[in-house]
Amino acid sequence: MVVGSEARPGSGPPPDPPEFTDAVHAMNEARLRPEVLAEPMPAPQRIAPYAAALSADVTVDGNDLSTGRIILLHDPAGNDSWDGTFRCVAYARAEIELEMITDPALAEVGWSWLTEALAAHGASYAAASGTVTRVATDSFGAMSEDSGSAQIEIRASWTPQLVEGRLDITGHVEAWGELLCTAAGLPPVPEGVTAMPSRRGRGRRGAGH
Repeated sequence: MVVGSEARPGSGPPPDPPEFTDAVHAMNEARLRPEVLAEPMPAPQRIAPYAAALSADVTVDGNDLSTGRIILLHDPAGNDSWDGTFRCVAYARAEIELEMITDPALAEVGWSWLTEALAAHGASYAAASGTVTRVATDSFGAMSEDSGSAQIEIRASWTPQLVEGRLDITGHVEAWGELLCTAAGLPPVPEGVTAMPSRRGRGRRGAGH
């Protein structure tokens, strides 16, 4: 993981707070469906003192059906707009059927994919906010024979909450993975089947770790 820690003059980067280190470890322990290929990515450096991020694609039979990222931000001093010291920021994009673009309920349904996934994984949260965007593409001229396409984009952020006195980010990452699969149109995992950890990027370590 790439962490947004600033180095002190004449010294190496300051050590990461233990609570952030534990949270990053929990991110890496998330159990995602085999179709979700996740790996660490550079995290934004200026939003919070500490940050880590994952990116992922949902791939079936060699076809990328959806893509996204999740960023974990941490400010030990707290942030009034977060109502806490941690913040999750997530993004998901997927191709959808062109006729769905005109469905007035699509945005609300897209947002419910996230909230239902968080609930299903026991990821307690507060101060959630975000947007759901529908994008339609038409082709003209030499490309006029190409059929149109449509996408849905979900951008969200929320503050993870303590559960029984501890912060567990794993469920939040797993909920994000489920959001990517739902947006891609994959059916739910049958009851009793356990998802396995994503393999792409396992064991890779970014700067500072």
